[in-house]
Amino acid sequence: MRLMATRLRKSRRQRGSRYCGWGQVGQHRQAGGRGGVGGAGKHKHFWIRTVIEEPNHFGHDTFKFLNLNSVSKWINVGQLDSLYARHGSIKENKKAFLNLTSLGYHKLLGAGIVRSALSIRIEKFSRAAKEKVESSGGEIISNENYTE
Repeated sequence: MRLMATRLRKSRRQRGSRYCGWGQVGQHRQAGGRGGVGGAGKHKHFWIRTVIEEPNHFGHDTFKFLNLNSVSKWINVGQLDSLYARHGSIKENKKAFLNLTSLGYHKLLGAGIVRSALSIRIEKFSRAAKEKVESSGGEIISNENYTE
């Protein structure tokens, strides 16, 4: 196979001529004749094509929660006494009982002071809440192990 000598190529002969054989006004000038490179113009002059071919191109995905076990309603241990006065009951073992799950609470937090011994039903609770309830003589009844 014989190769053409570089010095004889058309590109060498065209050096110094402004358009190198591609006409007078801007032909063969990269992507100008196409309306841009890549995804250029999708929000401008290629809008109809974008709507038809890629209707979901713009915008973003919805936010994905990192913690799927989100707590929407919580209560502090300092509020338990007033809540027990309105919604509490006494069980057969003669202990004061408060069902926070049925009242719509998801987590018990440890702010405040516990004044009475209560048996509390709740899904989740903090370590501080557990310590305060148990130090007052009460207990926490839960379906899960305690969480932070």
